[in-house]
Amino acid sequence: MVVIFPGSNMIFPDIEKLKLLVKAAAKEELLKDFGHSEFEYKEDGSVITPADLAMQNRLEYELKSHWPKYDILGEEMTEQQQLAVIQNSVTGKSSGYWCIDPLDGTSNYAVGLPFFAVSIALIIDGQQQVGLIYDPIRDEMFTAITGEGAYLNDNRIDHTHTELTGNKPVVAEIDLKRLPKSLAVKLVSESIFASQRNIGSSAIDWCWMAAGRFDVYLHGGQKMWDYAAGSLIFKEAGGQSISLDNDDVFRGQLEVRSVLASHDSNLFDYWYQWIGIPLAE
Repeated sequence: MVVIFPGSNMIFPDIEKLKLLVKAAAKEELLKDFGHSEFEYKEDGSVITPADLAMQNRLEYELKSHWPKYDILGEEMTEQQQLAVIQNSVTGKSSGYWCIDPLDGTSNYAVGLPFFAVSIALIIDGQQQVGLIYDPIRDEMFTAITGEGAYLNDNRIDHTHTELTGNKPVVAEIDLKRLPKSLAVKLVSESIFASQRNIGSSAIDWCWMAAGRFDVYLHGGQKMWDYAAGSLIFKEAGGQSISLDNDDVFRGQLEVRSVLASHDSNLFDYWYQWIGIPLAE
């Protein structure tokens, strides 16, 4: 299967091959130690396991073997290495790069909570072109190509449901810890949602939003590999998203971004105003 990106002469060969190699790698590198893995803390306080490193090494090998013209930006690289990858893409020294999170939801993985995923995005000319997220526990493969829609296990995600009445979502996926303190207090103090969840994996958050399993998504700070694939999948599924500084979530830069997202336009507009996101100049 060959995909030609809309409006360009860029060709991405065989997305089916990408899906197969990611699925095989996840089952072989992640599932074997799930729930009983050793872990340690990185300098930023986040958790890392041997599976993170094994999966990143496996993906780097597979991606370079099949598509050598693209660089790789992985979570477990140094910031200097990550910035160099982006700079090479900007200056034309490379054709683009894969942005990968080999194990999103590491804390869940380490203690046996079944919410983690592999996330891969292909970035060309500073734009997301392909997004793939695989959840090996549920064997759910979410994919998207810019302009071609989003898919769950080869079935197109189609939101034709009736929008909610009123402004209170049934289920809101909210990461309170990373939100501005004033907003977190406001959320807790005011009854603006029926039920609140926090899965602990940004990749799964985006995919479950795309599939319509949450009504509203609010997160105060994700890293590039957390949102590169997921925000494309959600957008191609017809969802709306914006950062809390009133800009696109993905901007092709190595930066932490916030997000407000919903499929329901009424909910999106209401929460946008309720949060008080500053108007664009």
